[in-house]
Amino acid sequence: MHESHIQAAIICAKTQGLQMKIRSGGHDFEGVSYVSDVPFFILDMFNLRSINVSIEDETAWVQAGATVGEVYYRIYEKSNTHGFPAGVCPTVGVGGHFSGGGYGNMLRKYGLSEEELLAMESFSHTKSSWCVSQETVTVFRVQRTLEQNATDVVYRWQQVADKLHEDIFIRMIIDVVNSSQSGEKTIRARFFALFLGDSQRLFSLMNQSFPELGLKETDCGEMSWVESVLYWYGFPPGKPVNILLSRNPRGLTHLKRKSDYLKEPIPKDGLKYIFERMIELETPVMMFNPYGGRMSEIPESAKPFPHRAGNICKIQYATNWIEDGIEASNHYLNLTKMLYAYMTPFVSKFPREAYLNYRDLDLGINHNGPNSYVEGAVYGITYFKGNYNRLVQVKTKVDPDNFFRNEQSIPTLPSWRK
Repeated sequence: MHESHIQAAIICAKTQGLQMKIRSGGHDFEGVSYVSDVPFFILDMFNLRSINVSIEDETAWVQAGATVGEVYYRIYEKSNTHGFPAGVCPTVGVGGHFSGGGYGNMLRKYGLSEEELLAMESFSHTKSSWCVSQETVTVFRVQRTLEQNATDVVYRWQQVADKLHEDIFIRMIIDVVNSSQSGEKTIRARFFALFLGDSQRLFSLMNQSFPELGLKETDCGEMSWVESVLYWYGFPPGKPVNILLSRNPRGLTHLKRKSDYLKEPIPKDGLKYIFERMIELETPVMMFNPYGGRMSEIPESAKPFPHRAGNICKIQYATNWIEDGIEASNHYLNLTKMLYAYMTPFVSKFPREAYLNYRDLDLGINHNGPNSYVEGAVYGITYFKGNYNRLVQVKTKVDPDNFFRNEQSIPTLPSWRK
């Protein structure tokens, strides 16, 4: 496919009254890029995937169909000390990732992927700069169960995770496991870290700021940045770096994702309540990604992505299952919604904020009819807060006929407002 084919496809779609769905190169949590209730076709960017890296000026032109893993590998081919602040999952397509507020484990140091975007050209090309990483980074994985004082450690993480040195990123994952002591269900809190520096400096900073975790020097491993990409995605040791070029996900399951933002630490009695509910539900997992650092320096009105200062972290609710069928899907979807409901008292309010790239149709669907502006505000304000109306104004100017649309796209102004 050539870029000129895109223009022809758009003209044809408008002439024939077809809806166009756009697929970048990776996955879509709610399938809005390849499912529709009306006649449609897919503009598949999958093979528009060229990546041209310039070490001299530290930029790259990347086509929208490339994956994050391909970008990482092409940078690695040119330099051992450069990296790019994007997602942990290498099979994510850059088109949706970059435009939807993509982030990774260098979030606190460099912000979102969109912070590094220098230019965009039509559908297909994005020019990005990237960060100079370290020759050596340090990683660790530490876990604690309820029997190992997990409640106290989780409570303390909420107080310090967004205030640690910006070179430290510690993701916290909470799930339900069988206790090694009693065999009964218990809560496990896992802490995954990337530090942009050596282990000695990390160990010193952690002793000063987060000694409650009980980090040991033997928990820490030093490696190159690209090796840390493989480590974070869970590839076994010894995997060649070119595995990042693979577009095949490690596994295929059914899944549901939801999101929240945490403004204040959940008190210990609140954690106890949530942990008890999670043990009842068993399957849903919560992932806490800390903010602070660079994320607190950019005003929320500066870019479409509004979730900046004032957030301790973003929460992802994740439920995976392998059983097929509507009955199984409804069961697991309901479990996820229940955990989301239990968290209501502890997360952001008015609006209850959400993260666009964890697409969630529970927040509202736009039928793209006469009420599209009002329908769009239901989910648009949760994703974009005060930036929603500005995005609607831009949309109205550049796409007044609302040709580029999906179930949660930005609508145009109603005709009486235009």
